[in-house]
Amino acid sequence: MIHTPLSGWLQAQTTDTRLQSLIQTVADTCRSISTRVAQGALGGVLGSEGTENVQGEIQKKLDVLANDMLLEACAGNPAIRALASEEMPDMQPLAHADADGYLLLFDPLDGSSNIDVNVSIGTIFSVLDAPAGREVRTADFLQAGTAQRAAGYAIYGPQTLLVLSLGDGVSMFTLEPGSGEWLLTQSGVRIPEKTREFAINMSNRRHWEAPVGRFIDECLAGSEGPLKEDWNMRWVASMVADVHRILSRGGVFMYPRDQRPAVRQGKLRLMYEANPMAFLVEQAGGAAIDGGTRIMTLTPGGLHQRTGVILGSHEAVARLQGYHRN
Repeated sequence: MIHTPLSGWLQAQTTDTRLQSLIQTVADTCRSISTRVAQGALGGVLGSEGTENVQGEIQKKLDVLANDMLLEACAGNPAIRALASEEMPDMQPLAHADADGYLLLFDPLDGSSNIDVNVSIGTIFSVLDAPAGREVRTADFLQAGTAQRAAGYAIYGPQTLLVLSLGDGVSMFTLEPGSGEWLLTQSGVRIPEKTREFAINMSNRRHWEAPVGRFIDECLAGSEGPLKEDWNMRWVASMVADVHRILSRGGVFMYPRDQRPAVRQGKLRLMYEANPMAFLVEQAGGAAIDGGTRIMTLTPGGLHQRTGVILGSHEAVARLQGYHRN
């Protein structure tokens, strides 16, 4: 296989030089974030920052560092008119941007709880069209996931990978440590339609809505239950890592709504996590729902709206959707 560099792949995928430039800026910054992640304790980047983000969550040092690195890189790219981050309360317009640039949303470091224990974490991003002929407003970001022009994530694990879609399938790029190049190592990624593997935080079992409890009970019943097969459970507690496993070999990932007041609307953020991951999963032949509804058809009510997330192999997601609708 010829390992095409990201830059060449982008030129083959789209003639839109602004979109090419935006993706390249994000990819270059993810390469730099990967270096800082790899330094760990040697770089003084482990532990908490002692501050809270807009959701009231304690920020890790790498959360803040990754966010600052993306802000700085994007501010120098006129293809990006404005950006929004999970770590910031409001969107940020960028000076000197092109009139026909794009909007960028990102979760600078997903899976923060795993930083200090050396488990895979990542950066998630989503690209939307910006309005023409006027300044960008917060409302301009509140587009359904179906409007995404591109989405992807970088995963910082045993290898550093960039997983990307411009709306015509999913491709994976591996960071070559010596040259610093992102090289294409897999294209046309497809999620198997059927699976026998699920990912969920079982400690929340008592809080789940009935349809999720029913499905998990059926999985646990194995070959003697209604699914007639033995299932395995995998749970990393890093959405990037769990979704990457599903894109690589199938499965169903669930972070559902439940009965706790803080999670009644869901835990994960629609704009920064659910929409871009749903875009990738659907582009790879899978499905993504909040329970009964396709995630990418949801109309965001705010930059930090939360949602339930169920995504992965089509057959399992369809079964769960049916349980929610009945």
